[in-house]
Amino acid sequence: MRPISDLLLRKAKPGYNPRTEQAVDPNKPYKIGIANGLYLLVNPTGSKLWRWKYRVAGKEKLLALGSYPTVSMADARQRCEDARRQLTLGQDPGDIRKSQKTAKAQAEAIAAETFERVARDWMTWRESKGDTAETTASKDRWRLESYLFPYIGQRPITQITALELRDVLKKAEDAGKRETASRVKINAGQVFRWAVLEGRTHGDITASLRGLFTTPKPTHRATITDPKQIGELLRAIDGFTGQYVTLAALKLAPLVFVRPGELRKAAWPEFDLDQAMWRIPGERMKMKAAHLVPLSTQAVDVLRELHKLTGHGHYVFPGVRTASRPMSENTVNAALRGLGYTSEQMTGHGFRSMAATRLNEMGWNADAIERQLAHAESNKVREAYTHAAQYLDERARMMQAWANYLDSLKAGATVIGINRKIV
Repeated sequence: MRPISDLLLRKAKPGYNPRTEQAVDPNKPYKIGIANGLYLLVNPTGSKLWRWKYRVAGKEKLLALGSYPTVSMADARQRCEDARRQLTLGQDPGDIRKSQKTAKAQAEAIAAETFERVARDWMTWRESKGDTAETTASKDRWRLESYLFPYIGQRPITQITALELRDVLKKAEDAGKRETASRVKINAGQVFRWAVLEGRTHGDITASLRGLFTTPKPTHRATITDPKQIGELLRAIDGFTGQYVTLAALKLAPLVFVRPGELRKAAWPEFDLDQAMWRIPGERMKMKAAHLVPLSTQAVDVLRELHKLTGHGHYVFPGVRTASRPMSENTVNAALRGLGYTSEQMTGHGFRSMAATRLNEMGWNADAIERQLAHAESNKVREAYTHAAQYLDERARMMQAWANYLDSLKAGATVIGINRKIV
Protein backbone atom coordinates (compact mmCIF):
# COMPACT_ATOMS: atom_id res chain seq x y z
CA MET A 1 0.00 0.00 0.00
CA ARG A 2 1.48 3.35 -1.03
CA PRO A 3 2.49 5.87 1.71
CA ILE A 4 0.23 8.87 2.32
CA SER A 5 1.31 12.15 0.68
CA ASP A 6 -0.29 15.26 -0.81
CA LEU A 7 0.60 13.95 -4.25
CA LEU A 8 -1.31 10.75 -3.54
CA LEU A 9 -4.33 12.59 -2.20
CA ARG A 10 -4.44 14.81 -5.28
CA LYS A 11 -4.68 11.69 -7.43
CA ALA A 12 -7.67 10.36 -5.53
CA LYS A 13 -10.85 10.40 -7.63
CA PRO A 14 -14.16 8.56 -7.98
CA GLY A 15 -13.58 5.01 -9.18
CA TYR A 16 -9.88 4.89 -8.27
CA ASN A 17 -8.14 4.63 -4.91
CA PRO A 18 -4.47 5.67 -5.32
CA ARG A 19 -3.60 4.30 -1.86
CA THR A 20 -4.46 0.74 -2.90
CA GLU A 21 -3.91 1.47 -6.60
CA GLN A 22 -7.17 -0.31 -7.32
CA ALA A 23 -10.38 0.54 -9.07
CA VAL A 24 -13.44 1.06 -6.86
CA ASP A 25 -17.15 1.51 -7.50
CA PRO A 26 -17.43 5.05 -8.96
CA ASN A 27 -20.95 5.36 -7.52
CA LYS A 28 -19.84 4.81 -3.95
CA PRO A 29 -17.64 6.92 -1.63
CA TYR A 30 -14.43 5.46 -0.25
CA LYS A 31 -11.99 6.37 2.52
CA ILE A 32 -8.27 6.97 2.61
CA GLY A 33 -7.15 6.46 6.19
CA ILE A 34 -4.50 8.80 7.62
CA ALA A 35 -4.06 7.99 11.33
CA ASN A 36 -5.89 7.78 14.66
CA GLY A 37 -9.36 7.87 13.12
CA LEU A 38 -8.57 10.68 10.65
CA TYR A 39 -9.42 9.92 7.02
CA LEU A 40 -10.22 11.54 3.68
CA LEU A 41 -13.65 10.71 2.28
CA VAL A 42 -13.74 10.69 -1.54
CA ASN A 43 -17.28 11.09 -2.86
CA PRO A 44 -18.72 10.07 -6.26
CA THR A 45 -19.14 13.78 -6.98
CA GLY A 46 -15.39 14.28 -6.73
CA SER A 47 -15.42 16.17 -3.40
CA LYS A 48 -12.79 15.18 -0.84
CA LEU A 49 -13.76 15.73 2.80
CA TRP A 50 -11.73 15.38 5.99
CA ARG A 51 -13.43 13.36 8.73
CA TRP A 52 -12.34 12.27 12.19
CA LYS A 53 -13.96 9.28 13.83
CA TYR A 54 -14.00 9.25 17.62
CA ARG A 55 -15.99 7.85 20.53
CA VAL A 56 -17.76 9.49 23.46
CA ALA A 57 -19.19 7.29 26.19
CA GLY A 58 -18.85 4.31 23.87
CA LYS A 59 -20.79 6.01 21.08
CA GLU A 60 -19.09 6.51 17.72
CA LYS A 61 -19.19 10.03 16.27
CA LEU A 62 -17.81 11.90 13.28
CA LEU A 63 -16.33 15.40 13.13
CA ALA A 64 -16.01 17.30 9.85
CA LEU A 65 -12.64 19.02 9.52
CA GLY A 66 -12.97 20.70 6.11
CA SER A 67 -12.38 19.79 2.49
CA TYR A 68 -9.24 18.93 0.59
CA PRO A 69 -7.20 20.66 -0.81
CA THR A 70 -8.52 23.84 0.90
CA VAL A 71 -7.52 22.14 4.14
CA SER A 72 -4.18 20.46 3.59
CA MET A 73 -3.22 17.17 5.17
CA ALA A 74 -1.03 18.97 7.69
CA ASP A 75 -3.89 21.27 8.65
CA ALA A 76 -6.25 18.32 8.94
CA ARG A 77 -3.82 16.55 11.28
CA GLN A 78 -3.58 19.71 13.43
CA ARG A 79 -7.36 20.09 13.60
CA CYS A 80 -7.66 16.46 14.53
CA GLU A 81 -5.06 16.93 17.27
CA ASP A 82 -6.94 19.97 18.65
CA ALA A 83 -10.17 17.98 18.73
CA ARG A 84 -8.45 15.05 20.45
CA ARG A 85 -7.15 17.46 23.11
CA GLN A 86 -10.72 18.67 23.76
CA LEU A 87 -11.80 15.06 24.09
CA THR A 88 -9.14 14.34 26.71
CA LEU A 89 -10.48 17.31 28.71
CA GLY A 90 -13.91 15.70 28.78
CA GLN A 91 -15.37 17.92 26.09
CA ASP A 92 -17.17 16.59 23.03
CA PRO A 93 -15.65 18.31 19.95
CA GLY A 94 -18.91 17.79 18.09
CA ASP A 95 -20.92 19.58 20.76
CA ILE A 96 -18.41 22.42 20.81
CA ARG A 97 -18.72 22.73 17.02
CA LYS A 98 -22.52 22.86 17.25
CA SER A 99 -22.34 25.55 19.94
CA GLN A 100 -19.99 27.58 17.81
CA LYS A 101 -22.30 27.31 14.80
CA THR A 102 -25.29 28.30 16.90
CA ALA A 103 -23.45 31.29 18.32
CA LYS A 104 -22.35 32.34 14.84
CA ALA A 105 -25.89 32.03 13.50
CA GLN A 106 -27.21 34.08 16.41
CA ALA A 107 -24.56 36.73 15.86
CA GLU A 108 -25.44 36.92 12.17
CA ALA A 109 -29.14 37.19 13.00
CA ILE A 110 -28.44 39.98 15.47
CA ALA A 111 -26.29 41.81 12.94
CA ALA A 112 -29.04 41.50 10.32
CA GLU A 113 -31.68 42.99 12.65
CA THR A 114 -30.53 46.55 12.17
CA PHE A 115 -32.51 49.48 13.49
CA GLU A 116 -33.30 50.61 9.95
CA ARG A 117 -34.59 47.19 8.92
CA VAL A 118 -36.81 46.93 11.98
CA ALA A 119 -38.01 50.53 11.62
CA ARG A 120 -38.98 50.00 7.99
CA ASP A 121 -40.81 46.81 8.93
CA TRP A 122 -42.66 48.81 11.58
CA MET A 123 -43.65 51.43 9.02
CA THR A 124 -44.90 48.73 6.65
CA TRP A 125 -46.87 47.10 9.47
CA ARG A 126 -48.44 50.39 10.50
CA GLU A 127 -49.30 51.22 6.90
CA SER A 128 -51.04 47.84 6.53
CA LYS A 129 -53.29 48.70 9.49
CA GLY A 130 -54.48 51.82 7.71
CA ASP A 131 -55.10 53.84 10.87
CA THR A 132 -52.36 56.43 10.36
CA ALA A 133 -52.85 59.50 8.21
CA GLU A 134 -50.66 59.64 5.10
CA THR A 135 -49.19 62.98 6.18
CA THR A 136 -48.25 61.62 9.62
CA ALA A 137 -46.66 58.50 8.15
CA SER A 138 -44.70 60.60 5.66
CA LYS A 139 -43.34 62.90 8.37
CA ASP A 140 -42.40 59.95 10.59
CA ARG A 141 -40.52 58.35 7.71
CA TRP A 142 -38.72 61.60 6.98
CA ARG A 143 -37.62 61.99 10.61
CA LEU A 144 -36.35 58.41 10.80
CA GLU A 145 -34.46 58.72 7.52
CA SER A 146 -33.04 62.14 8.33
CA TYR A 147 -32.16 61.91 12.03
CA LEU A 148 -31.78 58.24 12.99
CA PHE A 149 -30.86 56.05 10.01
CA PRO A 150 -27.64 57.97 9.19
CA TYR A 151 -26.31 57.36 12.72
CA ILE A 152 -27.82 54.14 14.09
CA GLY A 153 -29.58 52.71 11.05
CA GLN A 154 -27.01 49.97 10.47
CA ARG A 155 -26.55 49.13 14.15
CA PRO A 156 -28.17 45.93 15.45
CA ILE A 157 -31.25 47.13 17.31
CA THR A 158 -30.42 44.94 20.32
CA GLN A 159 -27.04 46.66 20.72
CA ILE A 160 -28.19 50.29 20.65
CA THR A 161 -27.93 51.91 24.06
CA ALA A 162 -29.90 54.75 25.61
CA LEU A 163 -26.73 56.86 25.75
CA GLU A 164 -26.11 56.24 22.07
CA LEU A 165 -29.63 57.33 21.16
CA ARG A 166 -29.36 60.33 23.49
CA ASP A 167 -26.25 61.54 21.66
CA VAL A 168 -28.00 61.18 18.30
CA LEU A 169 -31.03 63.16 19.47
CA LYS A 170 -28.78 65.82 20.95
CA LYS A 171 -27.46 66.57 17.47
CA ALA A 172 -30.93 67.76 16.46
CA GLU A 173 -31.39 69.68 19.71
CA ASP A 174 -28.00 71.40 19.38
CA ALA A 175 -29.02 72.47 15.87
CA GLY A 176 -31.93 74.36 17.41
CA LYS A 177 -34.51 71.71 16.53
CA ARG A 178 -35.77 70.84 19.98
CA GLU A 179 -39.28 69.92 18.88
CA THR A 180 -37.86 67.75 16.10
CA ALA A 181 -35.63 65.96 18.63
CA SER A 182 -38.70 65.29 20.77
CA ARG A 183 -40.67 63.87 17.87
CA VAL A 184 -37.71 61.75 16.71
CA LYS A 185 -37.51 60.29 20.23
CA ILE A 186 -41.21 59.45 20.04
CA ASN A 187 -40.70 57.70 16.69
CA ALA A 188 -37.74 55.75 18.09
CA GLY A 189 -39.88 54.65 21.02
CA GLN A 190 -42.62 53.47 18.66
CA VAL A 191 -40.08 51.35 16.78
CA PHE A 192 -38.53 49.87 19.93
CA ARG A 193 -41.87 49.04 21.56
CA TRP A 194 -43.10 47.33 18.39
CA ALA A 195 -39.81 45.42 18.12
CA VAL A 196 -40.24 44.18 21.70
CA LEU A 197 -43.70 42.81 20.91
CA GLU A 198 -42.31 41.17 17.76
CA GLY A 199 -39.49 39.53 19.73
CA ARG A 200 -36.83 41.46 17.83
CA THR A 201 -35.30 43.30 20.78
CA HIS A 202 -35.39 43.15 24.55
CA GLY A 203 -36.69 46.51 25.72
CA ASP A 204 -37.57 50.12 24.95
CA ILE A 205 -34.40 52.11 25.60
CA THR A 206 -36.28 55.40 25.12
CA ALA A 207 -37.88 54.85 28.54
CA SER A 208 -34.52 55.89 30.01
CA LEU A 209 -34.77 59.20 28.15
CA ARG A 210 -38.06 60.21 29.73
CA GLY A 211 -37.90 63.88 30.60
CA LEU A 212 -35.22 64.61 27.99
CA PHE A 213 -35.99 66.25 24.65
CA THR A 214 -39.54 66.98 25.78
CA THR A 215 -41.87 68.68 23.35
CA PRO A 216 -41.98 72.43 23.91
CA LYS A 217 -45.27 73.77 25.15
CA PRO A 218 -47.47 74.08 22.08
CA THR A 219 -48.04 77.54 20.77
CA HIS A 220 -51.50 78.35 19.55
CA ARG A 221 -51.65 78.77 15.80
CA ALA A 222 -52.02 82.35 14.76
CA THR A 223 -55.59 83.43 14.15
CA ILE A 224 -57.84 86.45 14.09
CA THR A 225 -60.91 86.52 16.34
CA ASP A 226 -61.69 90.21 16.59
CA PRO A 227 -64.85 90.78 14.46
CA LYS A 228 -63.53 93.98 12.92
CA GLN A 229 -60.25 92.36 11.94
CA ILE A 230 -62.12 89.33 10.57
CA GLY A 231 -64.03 91.68 8.27
CA GLU A 232 -60.76 93.25 7.12
CA LEU A 233 -59.30 89.81 6.38
CA LEU A 234 -62.35 88.75 4.35
CA ARG A 235 -62.18 91.95 2.31
CA ALA A 236 -58.48 91.37 1.72
CA ILE A 237 -59.26 87.84 0.48
CA ASP A 238 -61.82 89.23 -1.97
CA GLY A 239 -59.06 91.44 -3.33
CA PHE A 240 -56.62 88.55 -3.87
CA THR A 241 -55.17 88.71 -7.40
CA GLY A 242 -53.35 85.39 -7.58
CA GLN A 243 -54.45 82.01 -8.97
CA TYR A 244 -58.23 81.59 -9.02
CA VAL A 245 -57.97 78.12 -7.42
CA THR A 246 -56.05 79.68 -4.52
CA LEU A 247 -58.65 82.44 -4.24
CA ALA A 248 -61.40 79.82 -4.03
CA ALA A 249 -59.50 77.99 -1.27
CA LEU A 250 -59.10 81.25 0.65
CA LYS A 251 -62.83 81.95 0.34
CA LEU A 252 -63.89 78.43 1.30
CA ALA A 253 -61.48 78.03 4.26
CA PRO A 254 -63.41 80.31 6.69
CA LEU A 255 -66.77 78.90 5.56
CA VAL A 256 -65.97 75.24 6.28
CA PHE A 257 -63.07 75.59 8.80
CA VAL A 258 -61.72 72.07 8.20
CA ARG A 259 -58.04 71.25 8.69
CA PRO A 260 -55.74 72.60 5.94
CA GLY A 261 -54.86 69.09 4.73
CA GLU A 262 -58.53 68.12 4.52
CA LEU A 263 -59.26 71.24 2.48
CA ARG A 264 -56.41 71.06 -0.02
CA LYS A 265 -57.01 67.35 -0.70
CA ALA A 266 -60.76 67.78 -1.19
CA ALA A 267 -62.04 65.68 -4.10
CA TRP A 268 -65.10 66.41 -6.23
CA PRO A 269 -66.68 62.96 -5.63
CA GLU A 270 -66.97 63.89 -1.95
CA PHE A 271 -69.35 66.78 -2.68
CA ASP A 272 -73.09 66.81 -3.21
CA LEU A 273 -73.74 70.43 -4.11
CA ASP A 274 -77.45 69.86 -4.66
CA GLN A 275 -77.77 68.56 -1.09
CA ALA A 276 -75.19 71.08 0.17
CA MET A 277 -73.06 68.41 1.84
CA TRP A 278 -69.38 67.52 1.87
CA ARG A 279 -68.65 63.95 2.99
CA ILE A 280 -65.00 63.48 3.90
CA PRO A 281 -64.02 59.77 4.11
CA GLY A 282 -62.43 58.51 7.30
CA GLU A 283 -59.06 57.76 5.72
CA ARG A 284 -58.57 61.46 5.05
CA MET A 285 -59.46 62.60 8.56
CA LYS A 286 -56.98 63.00 11.41
CA MET A 287 -59.14 60.87 13.69
CA LYS A 288 -59.79 58.33 10.91
CA ALA A 289 -63.56 58.76 11.17
CA ALA A 290 -65.86 59.95 8.36
CA HIS A 291 -66.89 63.58 8.68
CA LEU A 292 -69.82 65.61 7.33
CA VAL A 293 -69.55 69.28 6.49
CA PRO A 294 -72.91 71.00 5.83
CA LEU A 295 -72.36 73.63 3.16
CA SER A 296 -73.79 77.11 3.41
CA THR A 297 -75.23 78.71 0.28
CA GLN A 298 -72.10 80.88 0.14
CA ALA A 299 -69.86 77.78 0.19
CA VAL A 300 -71.95 76.13 -2.54
CA ASP A 301 -71.63 79.26 -4.69
CA VAL A 302 -67.82 79.20 -4.36
CA LEU A 303 -67.72 75.52 -5.27
CA ARG A 304 -70.07 75.84 -8.26
CA GLU A 305 -67.90 78.57 -9.74
CA LEU A 306 -64.75 76.55 -9.09
CA HIS A 307 -66.34 73.44 -10.61
CA LYS A 308 -66.38 75.20 -13.98
CA LEU A 309 -62.58 75.30 -13.83
CA THR A 310 -61.52 72.12 -12.01
CA GLY A 311 -64.67 69.97 -12.05
CA HIS A 312 -63.34 67.80 -14.89
CA GLY A 313 -60.58 66.51 -12.59
CA HIS A 314 -60.44 64.66 -9.29
CA TYR A 315 -59.19 67.37 -6.95
CA VAL A 316 -61.18 70.47 -6.11
CA PHE A 317 -57.92 72.36 -5.64
CA PRO A 318 -55.41 70.77 -8.05
CA GLY A 319 -51.74 71.66 -8.00
CA VAL A 320 -50.28 74.28 -10.31
CA ARG A 321 -47.90 71.86 -12.03
CA THR A 322 -50.17 68.86 -12.37
CA ALA A 323 -53.85 68.21 -11.80
CA SER A 324 -53.04 64.69 -10.60
CA ARG A 325 -51.93 66.08 -7.25
CA PRO A 326 -53.61 68.52 -4.85
CA MET A 327 -52.26 71.97 -4.29
CA SER A 328 -49.24 72.41 -2.04
CA GLU A 329 -49.75 72.48 1.71
CA ASN A 330 -48.11 75.93 1.76
CA THR A 331 -50.39 77.51 -0.83
CA VAL A 332 -52.95 79.05 1.52
CA ASN A 333 -50.33 80.28 3.98
CA ALA A 334 -48.28 81.77 1.14
CA ALA A 335 -51.40 83.54 -0.14
CA LEU A 336 -52.03 85.00 3.33
CA ARG A 337 -48.44 86.28 3.37
CA GLY A 338 -49.09 87.87 -0.01
CA LEU A 339 -52.08 89.64 1.50
CA GLY A 340 -49.80 91.12 4.16
CA TYR A 341 -50.56 88.77 7.06
CA THR A 342 -47.50 87.37 8.86
CA SER A 343 -47.31 83.85 10.29
CA GLU A 344 -47.79 85.41 13.75
CA GLN A 345 -51.05 87.02 12.61
CA MET A 346 -52.91 84.39 10.58
CA THR A 347 -52.47 80.87 9.18
CA GLY A 348 -54.59 78.48 7.18
CA HIS A 349 -55.24 76.51 10.36
CA GLY A 350 -56.29 79.73 12.06
CA PHE A 351 -59.70 79.68 10.35
CA ARG A 352 -60.62 76.80 12.68
CA SER A 353 -59.70 78.75 15.80
CA MET A 354 -61.49 81.78 14.41
CA ALA A 355 -64.74 79.83 13.99
CA ALA A 356 -64.43 77.96 17.29
CA THR A 357 -63.84 81.13 19.28
CA ARG A 358 -66.58 83.22 17.72
CA LEU A 359 -69.21 80.45 17.58
CA ASN A 360 -68.69 79.64 21.25
CA GLU A 361 -68.89 83.31 22.18
CA MET A 362 -72.08 83.62 20.14
CA GLY A 363 -73.71 80.88 22.20
CA TRP A 364 -73.87 77.92 19.85
CA ASN A 365 -74.01 74.41 21.31
CA ALA A 366 -70.42 73.55 22.29
CA ASP A 367 -70.94 69.88 21.37
CA ALA A 368 -72.17 70.83 17.91
CA ILE A 369 -69.14 73.07 17.44
CA GLU A 370 -66.79 70.28 18.54
CA ARG A 371 -68.42 67.79 16.18
CA GLN A 372 -68.12 70.24 13.31
CA LEU A 373 -64.46 70.76 14.13
CA ALA A 374 -64.05 66.94 14.17
CA HIS A 375 -62.42 67.17 17.56
CA ALA A 376 -62.08 64.09 19.78
CA GLU A 377 -59.47 62.60 22.04
CA SER A 378 -57.79 59.64 20.35
CA ASN A 379 -59.14 57.14 22.90
CA LYS A 380 -62.70 58.39 22.40
CA VAL A 381 -62.77 58.51 18.62
CA ARG A 382 -65.17 55.62 18.16
CA GLU A 383 -67.56 56.95 20.78
CA ALA A 384 -67.50 60.49 19.45
CA TYR A 385 -67.90 59.50 15.81
CA THR A 386 -70.30 56.59 16.05
CA HIS A 387 -72.67 58.75 14.03
CA ALA A 388 -71.09 61.17 11.59
CA ALA A 389 -74.45 62.97 11.48
CA GLN A 390 -74.52 63.76 15.21
CA TYR A 391 -76.09 67.24 15.76
CA LEU A 392 -76.26 67.50 11.97
CA ASP A 393 -79.41 69.64 11.76
CA GLU A 394 -78.06 72.09 14.29
CA ARG A 395 -74.67 72.08 12.59
CA ALA A 396 -76.29 72.88 9.24
CA ARG A 397 -78.09 75.85 10.78
CA MET A 398 -74.88 76.92 12.48
CA MET A 399 -72.83 76.75 9.26
CA GLN A 400 -75.34 78.89 7.38
CA ALA A 401 -75.56 81.37 10.25
CA TRP A 402 -71.76 81.49 10.39
CA ALA A 403 -71.52 82.24 6.66
CA ASN A 404 -74.13 84.98 7.01
CA TYR A 405 -72.20 86.41 9.95
CA LEU A 406 -68.99 86.47 7.92
CA ASP A 407 -70.82 88.30 5.13
CA SER A 408 -72.02 90.91 7.61
CA LEU A 409 -68.49 91.41 8.94
CA LYS A 410 -67.11 91.68 5.43
CA ALA A 411 -69.69 94.35 4.67
CA GLY A 412 -68.65 96.24 7.79
CA ALA A 413 -71.87 95.64 9.77
CA THR A 414 -72.21 96.30 13.49
CA VAL A 415 -70.54 93.59 15.59
CA ILE A 416 -73.02 91.12 17.08
CA GLY A 417 -72.72 90.72 20.82
CA ILE A 418 -71.60 87.68 22.75
CA ASN A 419 -74.12 84.90 23.56
CA ARG A 420 -76.43 85.97 20.78
CA LYS A 421 -77.09 83.39 18.05
CA ILE A 422 -77.42 84.46 14.48
CA VAL A 423 -80.52 83.06 12.80
